[in-house]
Amino acid sequence: MRTLNRNTAGILMKQPVKVLQFGEGNFLRGFVDWMIDVLNEQTNFNGSVHIVQPLEFGIVHLLEQQEGLYHVLLNGIQHGKETQVTRLISCVEGVTNPYKNYNAYLELAENPDLEFVISNTTEAGIAFDAADKSMEKLPASFPGKLTALLYRRYQHFNGATDKGLNIIPCELIEKNGEELKAAILQYAKHWNLPQEFSTWINVHNTFCNTLVDRIVPGFPKENIKEIQEELGFEDNLVVKAEPFHLWVIEAPTQVQTAFPTDKAGLDVKFVEDLTPYRTRKVRILNGAHTALVPVAYLAGLRTVREAVEDPKAGKFIREAIFEEITPTLDLSKEELEQFANDVIERFQNPFIRHELITIALNSVSKYKVRVLPSVLEYINRKNELPQRLLHALAALILFYKGEYNGEVIPLNDTPEVLSFFENVWQSDNAQEVTQAVLAKTDFWGTDLTQIEGLVELVTQQLEVLQQAEKREETTQV
Repeated sequence: MRTLNRNTAGILMKQPVKVLQFGEGNFLRGFVDWMIDVLNEQTNFNGSVHIVQPLEFGIVHLLEQQEGLYHVLLNGIQHGKETQVTRLISCVEGVTNPYKNYNAYLELAENPDLEFVISNTTEAGIAFDAADKSMEKLPASFPGKLTALLYRRYQHFNGATDKGLNIIPCELIEKNGEELKAAILQYAKHWNLPQEFSTWINVHNTFCNTLVDRIVPGFPKENIKEIQEELGFEDNLVVKAEPFHLWVIEAPTQVQTAFPTDKAGLDVKFVEDLTPYRTRKVRILNGAHTALVPVAYLAGLRTVREAVEDPKAGKFIREAIFEEITPTLDLSKEELEQFANDVIERFQNPFIRHELITIALNSVSKYKVRVLPSVLEYINRKNELPQRLLHALAALILFYKGEYNGEVIPLNDTPEVLSFFENVWQSDNAQEVTQAVLAKTDFWGTDLTQIEGLVELVTQQLEVLQQAEKREETTQV
């Protein structure tokens, strides 16, 4: 089997480095770098990526060994059919570990071709750390590292107005671009950098808020030998991902012009406000997951795919999405239905095993954020109760009993939540349990018992589930 490098793969041409990427993990390599590779093929983008390792321990040494090359395997369902596509990614030009050579890292700022900074340093990565006292040594935080690099660029180009960068973070926090900018300006003040530098940051650099969406399971260790045999290369950085991808970017038109994804057929939306798209993702994709878990688990199902393909659970979640979630959203019907259909296909992906019990982590707080807003908006718009989403709430309450049909449910939540449910389930009265749970304002941010008919409906649904459990126990006996 051949070693993977640019000589053995026959890829010798290099392109100017236009993108500095903080993060070498599976997501960025299977999402952003995959897109840039497509851009190079389909458009005149003509740019490569230089990757910076944001943490002390990482895998840039593996990228270095393979000269930036690796394969992305897209496996899933598109338009009702299974699809498998393999792509050799060749847009990564070089790597730098700033923990080994801080000055080499700072010298990356002097590249005149550089246009973009893209990052994914975990949700906790975008934060100011007062312990970073100066730029004399490598700052610990990602915003600190980026501030040092931008200041070197500002100095090297004498504050040139055309040498600012388009900064596009992918961290999964709201207003990620704005949060990153705020942290950088805080470092500029903390380090007593010239006011002119802060002005240059504010005026001549563009910070974009973003929303990313693609499931990237990553390295397929379970069958990597077979995959390497098929590829013909000893690739130790293979990335598995689903075909679906969505990148929503709040940015001015010049960013879209510089990053012409529309000309490459990529699902990248440049928008003035990504809020409707974030709401759509949280309510439909994440909300459907959260609503499905307790209903399907109590029905004896254990994976998302099994649940969606089950006649009863599948019908339940489709009706919940199309009849109770999408009617509460403000994007066009066509966009909502397309996204909803994509979600169903993603749930059915035979190449990804999504355990329901894994998704069940912290389900109470997830229901509050992902499902409850749909419940409340449905009531507001329709003046009636959403039957399916509240059936999911009843199932959630029973799920948190921690035992169903003689089987222990491995609950995973905070001690406070688990303790509350342990106490409340000392009662065998469904209405008492429902009343106590819905009145728990710590869980929901409001007293749900004040909504007319809600206690009665959830109690009724809870009793139906309990009766089903008794029937199953009787059958087994």
